[in-house]
Amino acid sequence: MSETRMPVQKRSVEKRERIIRNGFELMCNNGYFNTTTSDIAKYVGVSTGIIYQYFNDKKEIFIEGFSKYSDDIMFPILDILKNNTIKLDNMEKLLNEMLNVFIEKHTLLKRAHEEMLALAHLDEDIDKIFLEQEVEATKAVTNVLRENGIGGEGLEERVHIIIGIVENYCHEIVYHKHSILNYDVMKNEVINVICHMLKD
Repeated sequence: MSETRMPVQKRSVEKRERIIRNGFELMCNNGYFNTTTSDIAKYVGVSTGIIYQYFNDKKEIFIEGFSKYSDDIMFPILDILKNNTIKLDNMEKLLNEMLNVFIEKHTLLKRAHEEMLALAHLDEDIDKIFLEQEVEATKAVTNVLRENGIGGEGLEERVHIIIGIVENYCHEIVYHKHSILNYDVMKNEVINVICHMLKD
């Protein structure tokens, strides 16, 4: 593996960020395995040599892009939690807001999410990062809830299950769209289940 460098100057930092952003976008749109490093260089408007100054291969670009993708989904959710006093009597309102944000972000990042899920099944490194992101999300939400006096035994485990429920709900609306299901009813059921799970 060649020696890559982390840029310091503003212009170089911006170039590296552009490679990550546009390279990840291209891989999501065209498919990871259908995209070469040369394709990324052309799409970004730099030479292949520039790409290899900052990254060893396209997988590193994908992983960096995936990390930003995860942040783009989780940060708005954490902002909602951190900017509100969380109590069980306002939980329904907050959950409704959070579910709307989750659906919006999943819709905007649909192709990225599909490509990332497919790669998680095929590549051990990406699967490991995917699992680490899940753990970090669980810890972050658990910490905010504890700070607001919502706790009890097994909180981390409950939060992890809740995140899975929310993910499945978003996938149902954005990807599956089963015609027999009423998504307003499903949303209410999701909120009721989560509220019940967070009660001590």
